[in-house]
Amino acid sequence: MFEAQAFSPHETLAAALIAHAADGDDGSHDLAHILRVFRNAMRIHAEEGGDGRVLAASVMLHDCVAVEKNSPLRAKASALAAEKASAILAELGWRAADIEDVAHAVTAHSFSAGVAPQTLEAKILQDADRLDAIGMVGAARCFYIAGRLGSGLYDPFDPAAENRPLDDKRYAIDHFQTKLFKLADGFQTETGRRLAAARDKSLRDFLSDFMGEI
Repeated sequence: MFEAQAFSPHETLAAALIAHAADGDDGSHDLAHILRVFRNAMRIHAEEGGDGRVLAASVMLHDCVAVEKNSPLRAKASALAAEKASAILAELGWRAADIEDVAHAVTAHSFSAGVAPQTLEAKILQDADRLDAIGMVGAARCFYIAGRLGSGLYDPFDPAAENRPLDDKRYAIDHFQTKLFKLADGFQTETGRRLAAARDKSLRDFLSDFMGEI
């Protein structure tokens, strides 16, 4: 059951927007993901500042259009979400300038889009979303997506890719090297960087333990 109070102090906004928040049936981009990103964003916002209302709306709508990881449209997913978010906020009577700020944050949050965040709210959203891709939750999401897309856990004959190219479409743990271990170096805020460092260590320790078992 959806509980608006989980999005305190933006319960009223959540009541209006959460119905649009998670499109599709992807358990790695569901309401639980939205709530985790919201909590990350509010933690960073408390130290870094910014417009809390714009940030909260950006978080709640950043995945409002679902595009599978293996879709040729993946790089356009955040732009499509920004377009949909803009229409939703316009219907709610938001000012054009605030809608533009939300749209930019939603567009720039995506790793695949390659758009640099220009506003503090966009930087916080990108950091908050990427925090959910590393650490223990990040590992769980990586394996969930691999299973969803039909990938194996690892190459049984060369799990560390010592004599083959990395291929994260075939093997889940290859994604740690191709993307996840690169994320901590790209955080936008000081608070985000501090939080990312701890999660990055957890993720690296996890992979080390995983490799020790196979």
